[in-house]
Amino acid sequence: MSDPAAVRTNAARLWQSIMTMGEIGATPGGGVGRIALTALDGQARDLFVSWCEAADLRVRVDRVGNIFARRAGTDPGAAPVMTGSHLDTQPLGGKFDGIYGVLAGLEVARTLNDAGLRTRAPLDLVVWTDEEGVRFNGLLASGAFAGIYDPDDVLNRTDRKGVRFADALASIGYAGTEPVGEHDVDAFLEAHIEQGPILESEGTQVGVVLGAQGQRCFMVTLSGEEGHAGTLPMHMRKDAMLGAARMVDAVNRIAFEHEPVPVITVGHLAVRPNSRNTIPGQVVFSIDSRHPDDVVLAGIHEEMQKICETIAAELGLGIDFRLQSERKSVTFHDECISLIRGAASRLGIGHRDLYSGAGHDACQLVHKTPTGMIFVPCEAGISHNERENARPEDLAAGCDVLLHATLARAGVAGG
Repeated sequence: MSDPAAVRTNAARLWQSIMTMGEIGATPGGGVGRIALTALDGQARDLFVSWCEAADLRVRVDRVGNIFARRAGTDPGAAPVMTGSHLDTQPLGGKFDGIYGVLAGLEVARTLNDAGLRTRAPLDLVVWTDEEGVRFNGLLASGAFAGIYDPDDVLNRTDRKGVRFADALASIGYAGTEPVGEHDVDAFLEAHIEQGPILESEGTQVGVVLGAQGQRCFMVTLSGEEGHAGTLPMHMRKDAMLGAARMVDAVNRIAFEHEPVPVITVGHLAVRPNSRNTIPGQVVFSIDSRHPDDVVLAGIHEEMQKICETIAAELGLGIDFRLQSERKSVTFHDECISLIRGAASRLGIGHRDLYSGAGHDACQLVHKTPTGMIFVPCEAGISHNERENARPEDLAAGCDVLLHATLARAGVAGG
């Protein structure tokens, strides 16, 4: 048996596994398009299961298609330490989002096999169904496992073509029978690329994720009056586009009035009648606002609504400022954060605390079990893009931290 403290994962094997999986659904631009519960997702699942079985992991599937692969521990009554992520991607996604967390977990199991190490608690490697939400609604399956959603409601969801979640699962052979979320989990640790530029810009290999930002999304409708672009004097206009332009600038400036700085994005804009020689009579635009503190986010909501209503009044425009969706911020568990920090420190790997700006399956698991996340850098912070990339040495560093955090939580048999 190897000395647990000296064990490191196999960087070349991890990289090759990611590259091989990336061939399923490969896109011309070098990325991956592997939509959940399609034939390509089925192929990826089959490959994953074959790798797990080769590593002597016992595979089972629950009713919403979550795949669990267990490495037995010496204490059969102990709750498992769980790790994993997702196989599905955006239509023009990258090779690393989600799949890194899955294959890092597999590499942990392979490394323990190579080293002849047994853990006291069993280890569960999981693939969550449809994290991205391209086809159905993201995070449903992990949410069902965490008790947030009723599994039957998830199974009855339909995609844009009216195909039921349950039928799509059956079509690729992954309509499992195991009850959803009925077994205990000691802790969940998810490894993931950062999907942002902070770690790479600082030359830091590992991010210790403290939690995920809250999010409030709005749709703003401005009502003015159409008019001829050549004949209506400027001072007599009720130009909805002018109002939208001023509001977009105003909400952007609000972001810089807070510390830490939130992220505020206007990403959708629809103009009526959308004619180059007609003054716009209506503009509808979105606002996506995110911050790790829900109280601060609520205050930003009030500030944005107030300034938009003030601008609308100044220009003689009607305004409907409506909250479309809200996601509360998530705080990961202190014990898991400490496990990850401690593993990185023992390994001499540079790390820093940070928040996730995106949602992840871990954000659902936090409602069921102690949860933490490990981030590694991705090139230029690019993600959900065919150009998404990461360095093998950074992926290996994050995987080593995952390995040693897992060992610290699960315990080494005889250690």
